[in-house]
Amino acid sequence: MTRISAPPAVLAALIALGALAPAVTQADEGPRGAAFETLDTDGNGSLSQAELSARAEARFAEADTDGDGLLTAEEMQAAREARRAARESRMIERLDTNGDGALSFAELTDRRDPARLFERLDTDGDGALSPEEFAEAKKRMGRHGPRDGHRRN
Repeated sequence: MTRISAPPAVLAALIALGALAPAVTQADEGPRGAAFETLDTDGNGSLSQAELSARAEARFAEADTDGDGLLTAEEMQAAREARRAARESRMIERLDTNGDGALSFAELTDRRDPARLFERLDTDGDGALSPEEFAEAKKRMGRHGPRDGHRRN
């Protein structure tokens, strides 16, 4: 079993920095952040406070493009944009079945059956979404994300 031992302040800092730092290669990071193996720099199967702090400091330094030890709104926006662009590139790479570098509607919906999704959302089975069903779907998507494991921007 994998154990993460760090004070709440370190974990909070890592979560906050996750929103700031630019994405790195897909092998290094998954859709929800750094892979455990990347963070476990000593390879002992657990994460120490020092390992988590080192990652947080490295991510901060990546976002601090002018190296002044401070993050400006522009640096945070640039980091967010870099992360978004990397996510979009990975999405195209994963879903582009014909290899043309772009996604058609069919490629986007092949992995998600719109009819099945609608059926799940239409909880009373009347063939239409009521305002309540729509609100519940939004709430569930916000709380758990899409059922296929992909995050939305």
